[in-house]
Amino acid sequence: MAAAAAMLKQTRITILLSVNAAAILIAGVLIAAALWGGEHEFRAVNERSDDVSDSLENVELIKSVSDSTEGTSVGNGGAGSGNYSIGANGWISNDPVGSSELWNETSVTIYITADIDLCVGGGLSDLGSMYWQSSDPSVISGFYSSARTWLGYSSDVCRYPVIKGTGTTTVTAGTYDGRRRDSITVTVIDVPVESWKREVLDLVNREREKNGLDALAWGTTCEAAADVRARELMSSYSHIRPDGSSWETVCPLPDSGGVAGENLMAGNAAVSPETVVNAWMNSPDHRANILNSNFTKLAVGFVFDPDSQYKTYWSQYFSTY
Repeated sequence: MAAAAAMLKQTRITILLSVNAAAILIAGVLIAAALWGGEHEFRAVNERSDDVSDSLENVELIKSVSDSTEGTSVGNGGAGSGNYSIGANGWISNDPVGSSELWNETSVTIYITADIDLCVGGGLSDLGSMYWQSSDPSVISGFYSSARTWLGYSSDVCRYPVIKGTGTTTVTAGTYDGRRRDSITVTVIDVPVESWKREVLDLVNREREKNGLDALAWGTTCEAAADVRARELMSSYSHIRPDGSSWETVCPLPDSGGVAGENLMAGNAAVSPETVVNAWMNSPDHRANILNSNFTKLAVGFVFDPDSQYKTYWSQYFSTY
């Protein structure tokens, strides 16, 4: 029995890293622009393309229960690309646009995390190939040739912007056949970091309520630790910390015992509280942490760095202390 108990106290760690990549296509630069008059005349004009070399990647990690009473640390992994659906024209009204236009709006504001894709309005579809341009590459440096379909956007009418900083830029888009061309002012603002972290807690508690579980309180004890873990992901995307220690050392279990778990995610599918919680809920093992009846508290960490590999980094630190 003593030997069996000793074996149970040994630590087991399993880590899963899931990477989803989408191909990047670089468009040509020659378009035909229509001159609208009594007759449709066409001329060839040179349009600057916004080339994109960044990769589209998402990564997720899960570390489930660490229990000082049992002395075990068990890890599981889950993929889950996230299927959060906002609709192809979530921020664009469906009022008809002019015959040569793409938007009925003149401006739009988005978060620096690229929380939405830029979509044309008025219920347009079947536009064929389009070019998308940004006047200020320090704000939006370019556009991926397709939309984030796993977030509910249609590549027919939407593009995923590569955001580099806050500010205002003019986005110009048009069809290569010259039928439509339009511009819209896009203002990029910082995210409300603290309110977003609390929103993740609220969304988690909604999921727990649906499943008959008690709500989690904000994890004050591990609040700073969750922020540390989010920052550490930029240099070491792992449950092993940059100094080589385990994730648990960032907010150690108390001598009296307790339970802790960690969910991590980074990438362009985790661009808002809604998308990251949805992605976790669509991954069975991440979902298991969120719906674990043992946990009583949750701290959330969040970092956005447009110049880093995955740009958006989230951590969830579940605990009973």
